[in-house]
Amino acid sequence: MTDPTFAGHVPAGGPTPGVPDTEERAATTSLGDLLGSVTSDISTLFRQEVELAKAELTLSAKKAGKGAGMFGGAGLTGLFALLFLSIAAMWGLGSLIGVGWASLVIAVVYAVVALVLFLRGRKELKDIKGAPKTVDSLKKIPETVKPGGHA
Repeated sequence: MTDPTFAGHVPAGGPTPGVPDTEERAATTSLGDLLGSVTSDISTLFRQEVELAKAELTLSAKKAGKGAGMFGGAGLTGLFALLFLSIAAMWGLGSLIGVGWASLVIAVVYAVVALVLFLRGRKELKDIKGAPKTVDSLKKIPETVKPGGHA
């Protein structure tokens, strides 16, 4: 069964006035003209798609920039909060064991946290596999389609 949108299907309203049907156009137009028309249409479509992609990516980049700026501000503010919280903890602990020892205890706690974050981050980076599905699908492209794959 064929798809009714192809094979010279005439819309329900009948042929469009002033537009030759597919068979008449094919009979009166040279193959070169038809191929030129198709090439022109594909080129126009490609340019339009590229322009749409540029517009979408520009908008996305602007939004990403705003979001990244806000994350940066939040990170800096959080860093200051952590600094003052650390100073408060140091002075609070310093009233029990002395400020010098309290500073050392706080520094060791941060060193342990940094070590744990480093080890987990290194493990995550080692687990990166790249794009295995893309590589697999590219391997399936016939040699004749690949650039320079002609015999």
